[in-house]
Amino acid sequence: MYAMTFRGPGQPSWEQVPDPEIQHSTDAIVRVDAVTICGTDLHILKGDVPEVTPGRILGHEAVGTVTAVGSGVHTRKVGDRVLISCISACGACRFCKEGRYGQCLGGGGWILGHLIDGTQAESVRVPFADMSTHPIPDGVTDEQMLMLADILPTSHEVGVLNGRVRPGDVVVIIGAGPIGLAAIMTARLYSPGRIVVVDVVDSRLAAAAKFGADITLDSRHEDVRARIAQLTDELGADVVMEAVGVPETFELAVDLVRPGGHVANIGVHGTPANLHLERIWIRDLTITTGLVDTNSTPTLIQLIRTGQLDPTPMITHRFEMSEFPSAYEVFAHAGETGALKVMVSRTTP
Repeated sequence: MYAMTFRGPGQPSWEQVPDPEIQHSTDAIVRVDAVTICGTDLHILKGDVPEVTPGRILGHEAVGTVTAVGSGVHTRKVGDRVLISCISACGACRFCKEGRYGQCLGGGGWILGHLIDGTQAESVRVPFADMSTHPIPDGVTDEQMLMLADILPTSHEVGVLNGRVRPGDVVVIIGAGPIGLAAIMTARLYSPGRIVVVDVVDSRLAAAAKFGADITLDSRHEDVRARIAQLTDELGADVVMEAVGVPETFELAVDLVRPGGHVANIGVHGTPANLHLERIWIRDLTITTGLVDTNSTPTLIQLIRTGQLDPTPMITHRFEMSEFPSAYEVFAHAGETGALKVMVSRTTP
């Protein structure tokens, strides 16, 4: 089969690799019908994730069709259409029993495209298939489900739930990439008073407005700190979500939140950020970070099935698998291309 393979920093390669095989009784083999690229994949290609070694197949988000199952798989069968979660879960360890699948001690967590071969391939081995895949309901499209592999549960859990968004809150989201846009969508489920989105790319600010932001701020041309102070009677925002992953935006998030407020860091950071405890301790701030657990995925599937969420507009570009290198180019240069999420589909025979 062909797969998108990491050959070292700055060296992705669409190349022929061996087909995956069942290795453990709880594995399933899934033919990949549609897959996408994550900002984390770009971090890997920059060398920010040293655990990813040369030769690793990239990717942790996909939907597909089960083609084989191990003897220990009980709830999935050949022919099932499934969502492959970005997080694998053994289901038996302490953290899995708490629903904290991202911290799985039994060989799960974020492993696809990280510690084992991932989903940007024609076929993928999925460990712990009973726990780590979700059936696709009738009437729900591959495009809709694909957005539930990572970005919607990540924004919902690490941003909205960790940030404790409540009705009437002023919510600031720094970064209008896919994670930031998904944070807008899922924050609106909790009736905030106002959602303000900060970015530096015109196309992404326009997208934020379409996805439900009440106010968009271009930090290249506006004093964001002054504007948030003005909007909140000098208090600051109730919740600030950092959805970029660079030191400057994390430090801005801390500056924008009110005393007693909450900073929810969603972004993946490759370099240290300053935490000015000498200034912030007296403000009673709560700062949370986290890897998604995907324990809210069943709820999000239900919201899509009943029409209360539709993430399809997140997909701006579509490719066939043979065009995978081009998909990476478009996604990596989103400022010029306007890409939000790209969808790469199985090439039709």
